[in-house]
Amino acid sequence: MTRVSLIVPCYNAARTLRLCLESVLAQTRVPDEIVVVDDASSDGSPALAEELGCRVVRLPDNRGVSAARNAGVASTTGEVIFFLDSDVALRPDAVAGALAILESDPGVGCVHGVYDTEPLIDDGPVEWYRLLHQVHWRSRHVGEVNSVVFALAAVRREVLAAAGALDESLRDCEDVEYSSRLAVRTRIVLSDAVVGRHDEGHRLLPVLGEQWRRALPLIPLALATARRGAAKPENANSRAGILACALALACLPLALLSPALLAVPVALVGWFVVADPGLLRFVHRERGAGFTAYFMAVHLAVHVVLVAGLAVGSLRVLRPARA
Repeated sequence: MTRVSLIVPCYNAARTLRLCLESVLAQTRVPDEIVVVDDASSDGSPALAEELGCRVVRLPDNRGVSAARNAGVASTTGEVIFFLDSDVALRPDAVAGALAILESDPGVGCVHGVYDTEPLIDDGPVEWYRLLHQVHWRSRHVGEVNSVVFALAAVRREVLAAAGALDESLRDCEDVEYSSRLAVRTRIVLSDAVVGRHDEGHRLLPVLGEQWRRALPLIPLALATARRGAAKPENANSRAGILACALALACLPLALLSPALLAVPVALVGWFVVADPGLLRFVHRERGAGFTAYFMAVHLAVHVVLVAGLAVGSLRVLRPARA
């Protein structure tokens, strides 16, 4: 039988870690070893993990999620590594579902999953925005893909060894960078047979800050992906929506020439709202018309930050070339 090692990177995750680990222990196929890699937490997370019978690997300094995952891989022996974030609780059949796909097709080296439409802990409207956006974009790409999200992902150890360690210099977008190495070595499947409930961010400013940090390296990482010959990763956002937001921002100065020209960016914002009709229908079905209006307002704010981050990231790429 295939030996499975489940790795949970953890940093000050006491709020969700018990729910996460209890879901692992309740699996129809319990992993052969469960390792929590504590990234120098100060909230008692390691003790909680040990209380539940999990082995804890302690990092002396906070080094980020990539270092924690690398340490977990190095300290385990399973033929399949199941990565699980500390803020995700698996459905009872998630590990079995991932294994079934890997065992049925030797050409698939990685299986990752989708989120449930219910949050792990309900913290209000910002969290619902984040969750529904995540659920929608992942669900529409179910099947063979070019990228992996490590929040709930099973990978063959031999594939990880061939692709190399995660880049510990990246605190954000580490999965994007690793996908460009993984996709040229194996087939990757995104499956709705692997499902978890996620505790998303629930305060707007930190969510926007995270979007800014993730946007900055996207252009350099896209160029690196192209150099490796890997296919482009799946988009979390509609390209038409990104373009509409970028054009709306670019056209805002027109209002200085004439107030009537404000109609141009306003029209572009209207285009942004309808650029992804599937997303609109999904959110309306899940939460109704009032929340859909709120969702799109937050979605626009996130896109403004995304576009700004992409622009700054592009300038950082161009600056060395001019030097």
